[in-house]
Amino acid sequence: MRRLILCLCAWCIAASWAMADVVPQPKREFRGSWIQCVNGQFQGMGRDEMQATLRRHLDALQRCHVNAVFFQVRPEADALYPSQLEPWSRFLTGQQGLAPQPYWDPLQWMIDECHARGMELHAWINPYRAKTAGTAVLAANHPYFKNPEHFFHYGKLILFNPGVPENREYICQVVSDIVGRYDVDGLHMDDYFYPYPEAGQQIPDGETFRQHGAGFSSIQDWRRDNVSQLIKDIHQTIQRLKPWVKFGVSPFGIYHNQTEGSGGLPGSNTRGLQNYDDLYADVLQWVSQGWVDYNIPQIYWEIGHKTADYDTLIRWWSRHGSGRPLYIGQDIERTVKAADLNNPATNQLPEKLRLQRSLPGIQGNCLWYSAAVANNTGNILTALEKVYQRYPALVPAMPFKDNVAPKKVKGGKVIHTDQGRMLVWLTKDTKDQMQRAVRYVVYRFAKGERINLDNPANIAAITSQTFWPLPDGEQGYTYVVTALDRMWNESKPKKVK
Repeated sequence: MRRLILCLCAWCIAASWAMADVVPQPKREFRGSWIQCVNGQFQGMGRDEMQATLRRHLDALQRCHVNAVFFQVRPEADALYPSQLEPWSRFLTGQQGLAPQPYWDPLQWMIDECHARGMELHAWINPYRAKTAGTAVLAANHPYFKNPEHFFHYGKLILFNPGVPENREYICQVVSDIVGRYDVDGLHMDDYFYPYPEAGQQIPDGETFRQHGAGFSSIQDWRRDNVSQLIKDIHQTIQRLKPWVKFGVSPFGIYHNQTEGSGGLPGSNTRGLQNYDDLYADVLQWVSQGWVDYNIPQIYWEIGHKTADYDTLIRWWSRHGSGRPLYIGQDIERTVKAADLNNPATNQLPEKLRLQRSLPGIQGNCLWYSAAVANNTGNILTALEKVYQRYPALVPAMPFKDNVAPKKVKGGKVIHTDQGRMLVWLTKDTKDQMQRAVRYVVYRFAKGERINLDNPANIAAITSQTFWPLPDGEQGYTYVVTALDRMWNESKPKKVK
């Protein structure tokens, strides 16, 4: 039996490789992946072991041309970076408030590693969670002890009360600290707003509603407004500090179930938990108001799922949620374990990516999660690298933030160094951070080949350096170099023979 399974896996991989030439390869596509800490995968690791583990993840993501990484840095009002506001995270050192030894800054390290690979780094925070169920002791400098009346208990969790205005101000302080001190490309939040419902548990915010709910006819509308005000405040905070930093959310995959008496509220043909009704997250409002720069709904279910069908949901978000860049959150393990409904010999990855790339408004995806890619779960790394993401891709531009391309590079030439031949170029610096070149695209063309910058097969590298080592023995090629600004606007080309 084991031999049969191995033969079937090998056949599926070979079949995928055979179809590689017919799979569309977009030049621009968002390709993200989450690296979480809250599952404890790094907890108590020494610096060297954690860095080696993260490098293994990043190297695998680079092999399959992922271009954005979401690194969890604030899981429960604590930090995977030095903070004057909150304690070091137990998900880093094993004990909340204990600094890493030897001392290092995981967020800065990840920024450097991702930028060296031509990737974006988005700092991922949880806004409201102050204590997870597994945390036994909070550090003495945890914000809970400064103003315990600003929090509530729910099950085994402690959360910032979203109805307390001072909490919005404090969370924006945390955002300002991260965005102000670090060269992050984005600030990211996932699906935890008001707590996921637990049987027999009521949210204890009735008194807060009486104090702050004037003008609202229902506590539900007030709760939704509390979250929306935070989203709006964070967006404005980032805009004031660094308007090139992207702000995005990754909500639960169902906005609202289609039911009678919904009063015209858009709903999908699903029967699961709902953002609007259960988590008090009005995601469509955030998108329509421009308070988020991107939206990544977590559509983690299988095609054909009885409660939350992937096919139904991706089409629904394509119709309703693409007022801002829309990327699809993909669950790797569920995808590779589920058989395609029309071709049971293969998994659902081909059909999911076909839907993603064919429906209007969808500009890419984000993989849950990086360890599954690094471990090649269900041959996902192989399939992406060899078939579905064979070539690098540029992150889609955001013209609503900036649509002016940087100046083209100058002085491109090939030089000989002790490390071999190098393609080098110059760039003109500018004080305008929106127009400053931060990455470069190197295209390569064989002798006599037509210059075509629209075909990603011609991309040799996306790099943050102003040089690129030429492969040994490579002769007679023409290279083209373009500059990318922070919004991935691409400059005019510079050709080097």
